[in-house]
Amino acid sequence: MKTQLDSFVVRSSHKQEMIDITPEVIDATRDAGLQNGLVGIFSQHTTAVLLVNEFQKALLSDFVDFLLRVVDDGLPYKHNSPEWSDCDRGNATAHLRSLLFSNCVMLPVVDGKPVLGQFQSVILAELDGPRERTLKLQFLGL
Repeated sequence: MKTQLDSFVVRSSHKQEMIDITPEVIDATRDAGLQNGLVGIFSQHTTAVLLVNEFQKALLSDFVDFLLRVVDDGLPYKHNSPEWSDCDRGNATAHLRSLLFSNCVMLPVVDGKPVLGQFQSVILAELDGPRERTLKLQFLGL
């Protein structure tokens, strides 16, 4: 059994942004030489999460609109208040929105490629950008 740890950096350009990282995951899997096993992708950030879904422009817009409805920007969050928190980013909404997702995804690898459905992509959801984000990939298999 082989294990290998790798990483790559993603740069966002907007406050909230959905970024297709599928090509990077495919390239990293190929470079790792893993033929069959698993790849776990992990976001080392509390306000940037991962998901597997369709990377389609209208749907991505719906994702952002949904997040804005579920977690209201206009509420007085303690995390944004100097009397309660030492965080100066005012990013309580990003932390709360991240609760709806996960900071990691696991994909099977077969014949050297991550297994995804016809319409599936691996997406980094940036919730507090623009920022530079580091993602870790853990490969396990043969």
